[in-house]
Amino acid sequence: MVMKSIMMTKVKIGNKGFIILLLFALIGYKLSVMQAQQMPVYSQYMLNGFLLNPAVAGHEGYTSLNLTAREQWLGLPDAPKTYALSAQTRLLRNSFISRSLNIRKRGRSMSRSGRVGLGTYIFNDKRGIYNNMGFQFTYAYHLSFRRSQLSFGLSGLLYQFRVSTEDINDPESVDISVFAKPQSLIPDANIGVYYTSRDIYAGVSMLQLFQNQVQFNTNEEIDYRVYRQMYLMGGYRFDLIDFVFIEPSALFKTNFKAGSQLDLNLKFYFREDYWAGISYRNGGALDLEPVFQEEFGGLVSRGGAIILMAGLRVDKYFFGYAFDYNMSSIARYSIGSHELMIAAKFGDNARRYRWLNRY
Repeated sequence: MVMKSIMMTKVKIGNKGFIILLLFALIGYKLSVMQAQQMPVYSQYMLNGFLLNPAVAGHEGYTSLNLTAREQWLGLPDAPKTYALSAQTRLLRNSFISRSLNIRKRGRSMSRSGRVGLGTYIFNDKRGIYNNMGFQFTYAYHLSFRRSQLSFGLSGLLYQFRVSTEDINDPESVDISVFAKPQSLIPDANIGVYYTSRDIYAGVSMLQLFQNQVQFNTNEEIDYRVYRQMYLMGGYRFDLIDFVFIEPSALFKTNFKAGSQLDLNLKFYFREDYWAGISYRNGGALDLEPVFQEEFGGLVSRGGAIILMAGLRVDKYFFGYAFDYNMSSIARYSIGSHELMIAAKFGDNARRYRWLNRY
């Protein structure tokens, strides 16, 4: 296996960050040897659950746009960078998008009960020479009860995995022949269920249902698959005093192959216009100690992370920032990770839908 051959090779390290990110491009070949994240990581997912669960599309009743930019492990050259743009809407009879497109004609309407939600999501996740771009289109269906809502979502998506072999600084240290086909297009699908009331939200989703194989090489021994990912999320809001409430939440994620991860979050809101929070993310996605035992004295990122976040709302615009401090030995080479979120919501006021959470 190519992963084993790389681990057995004495690599001359001239650029620590490059070698780390180069290994990110290869870790999927042998997940039993290393653990790795295959999909983007977000720290402010509770502000845009649509990134992790297709059933969230349109659940608020707004037409919303959301941009997330994340730079991970600052201080390391070629560190991971993730950019995501999402849009979602609810096809209500009087919704912003219905009025804008003039959908209702001659008494016809898209959905009298406003049960249909639509969404799109585009992201680019780059880690060293490894680049993952994806696009998805989502259909969601919402069942409204007196004080709650149950939502179902289905997404069709297309990924492009690409390896930039021209960015390899020392080709002699890596068997580039494994990348005879440096890019691959992969179709897939996501499903999800999401429940909301005024104070509670909970959801479960399964991403990359087909677990398709990425074809970088005709060698059948190389099996790089996009493994199925499961996300369980939930939160509860407590009113403390007038205009102030707190929201504990949690996210559990696993791909059943490379371990699991748990996020525990606590956020404080004031007048729904300002918020601040702290999160703890246990474990990690990577263990590079066997490779860097001599060069680094071991580099292990299983120590978890502390995440600080804050944000504000200005009219219909929302701004959020998160800083991740890694508590593993990788902190010796990185000052942390930064994530910026900008969102805009248009259309009907969510307060007229009693089952909806406030943002």
